[in-house]
Amino acid sequence: MRKVYLDNSPRFDALDQWLKACAFSIEKEIINVEDALHRVTSEAVYAHNSNPNFQASAMDGIAVKAYKTYEASETNPVQLEKDQDFTPVDTGDPIPDEFDAVIMIEKVNYTDDGHAIIHHSVGPGQHVRAIGEDIVSKELIITANHQIRPIDQAAMLAAGVLEVSVLKKPKVAIIPTGDEIVKPKKDPARGELIEFNSTIFKGYLTEWGAEVTVFDIVKDELQIIEQALAHAANEHDLVIINAGSSAGTEDYTVHAIKNIGEVILHGIATRPGKPTILGKIADKPVLGLPGYPVSAWLSLDWFAKPMVYHLRKLVPPERPILTGILSKRVNSVFGSEEFVRVKVGYVNSKLIVTPIGSGAGVVMSLVLADGLITIPPELEGYDAGTKIDVELLTSPELIKNTMVGIGSHDLSIDILVDEAKQRYPKTRVSSAHVGSMAGLMAIERGECHFAGVHLLDAETGEYNRSYVDKFVKTTPVKLVHFVYRQQGFIVAKGNPKGIEKIEDLIRDDIVYVNRQKGAGTRMLLDYMLRKHRISASQIAGYTREMFTHSSVAASVAYGAADCAMGIRSAAEAMDCDFIPLYEEQYDFVMTESFLDSEQGQMFMELIKDPTVQKRIESLGGYSCRDTGKLK
Repeated sequence: MRKVYLDNSPRFDALDQWLKACAFSIEKEIINVEDALHRVTSEAVYAHNSNPNFQASAMDGIAVKAYKTYEASETNPVQLEKDQDFTPVDTGDPIPDEFDAVIMIEKVNYTDDGHAIIHHSVGPGQHVRAIGEDIVSKELIITANHQIRPIDQAAMLAAGVLEVSVLKKPKVAIIPTGDEIVKPKKDPARGELIEFNSTIFKGYLTEWGAEVTVFDIVKDELQIIEQALAHAANEHDLVIINAGSSAGTEDYTVHAIKNIGEVILHGIATRPGKPTILGKIADKPVLGLPGYPVSAWLSLDWFAKPMVYHLRKLVPPERPILTGILSKRVNSVFGSEEFVRVKVGYVNSKLIVTPIGSGAGVVMSLVLADGLITIPPELEGYDAGTKIDVELLTSPELIKNTMVGIGSHDLSIDILVDEAKQRYPKTRVSSAHVGSMAGLMAIERGECHFAGVHLLDAETGEYNRSYVDKFVKTTPVKLVHFVYRQQGFIVAKGNPKGIEKIEDLIRDDIVYVNRQKGAGTRMLLDYMLRKHRISASQIAGYTREMFTHSSVAASVAYGAADCAMGIRSAAEAMDCDFIPLYEEQYDFVMTESFLDSEQGQMFMELIKDPTVQKRIESLGGYSCRDTGKLK
């Protein structure tokens, strides 16, 4: 049942078309004001009572008849008779009808027999809260289509309004589909994929004010999908069905929606997110989301969010936008609007924008992303150095207090990120994994505070210094030792292929997985290949690139490769065996301005802390014996 996309519509046009096609109203309900926080009023709310509904004292003092104070002055004190000319009152007390003003307690002296002596006059109504000073009976408190805040609840209660008419929460059904997906569990079997998209959807939909129901996983069978959709549309205001939205032979979603409802469009001009379906069943909006988590999250944000806010008669909040400088080129496909996840941080008062993982299935790229950049469909990318707007996914304040790292990946960086979060709540460590050489180039261009590097000079046998001297010419920097770590071959548990030496990589039964160009690990491999006169072309898998030690270790652990070069801690984390080859030096190249700054001193304090070093060494294959020393 293969089918090409029906449409390739711009997303804003698609949203407008969908909203117009699914015009219906949410029902009302009456609830207690105390339970109405964040709900939306279905009609205007008017005061039942005035507040205050009596004349009340605005301060502690005495209630008086104003005309009896007119002659009082510093030189002409006036005595007021107790119970006849005044009565004591506290803040908020009712003012007896025979009195019309209040004198604050600080300006009253008393005689031995309890009479009051005053030296200042007051006018009628002075220091008295009039009836309705805050709220007058029958006046408007809040309008219809207003999202109720805590202060609105207080105003209603003060005005005697105990119940309020609100729109019901939009009911949203989430239907996960797929033969290969299973409910979350600790150890999925081979071929099983954990279904976590519905957790993403439910969390955001709840934040947006919806009431969410997650259906059981529905298998890839057209009739069963149709039944689930019909049931969901009958009882909910919005139906979201996940996966099966593409054009494969087992992608039934579009056919199911068409068979029992209407497909408004299928396919939007975006990357990721293209195979999105917008439809309706019995006038209820239906959203078919792609299976890949990044695509699904973006489409949820583009379509489900405005639909929920539309049903609640609210305008979706906009995310903050900052303008920064792109640290490296990003490419795009002409004709599609491209969305790129990025990390951002200020370096020398410039906002630096660094792209991170772009795959539609890379959910961690959303966890790590600080924001999104958009490449319009008429462009094929942006060059490094381009000024570009970033839609923030995190707090602008946190962006201002970021220690920006760009360079080689190491698991110990994750420990620094975690420790910094615990110790310095208002700042953070952020690192983009682009390789040692790319990190040096970023330092030279003034795009980061520090770069993690481990570059072996094949002629001197020294790490990092010669590369810093050669490639960092204009930016004053310091080379700070971080860790010694063991590099070697990562192989499957028990080393079933019997890999022991570099020459084994050219065997016909060995598949290798490599790090990206410019990574120190790859440069170490190339050094060893030259030393043993082995050509890279002799190694099956040499051109297959991964960007982290964790990813190459995972490839070996799950059988996608027989061997990779990486660090011991990555091998142990993935329960692989490790064949040590080198103890290398992993250092930080830091700008002098950062090292001298308050944040730089915090960073140095962090890496020198014995507790932090103990955590790093516990990963396996690390030594912190010289950590923090300037080289």
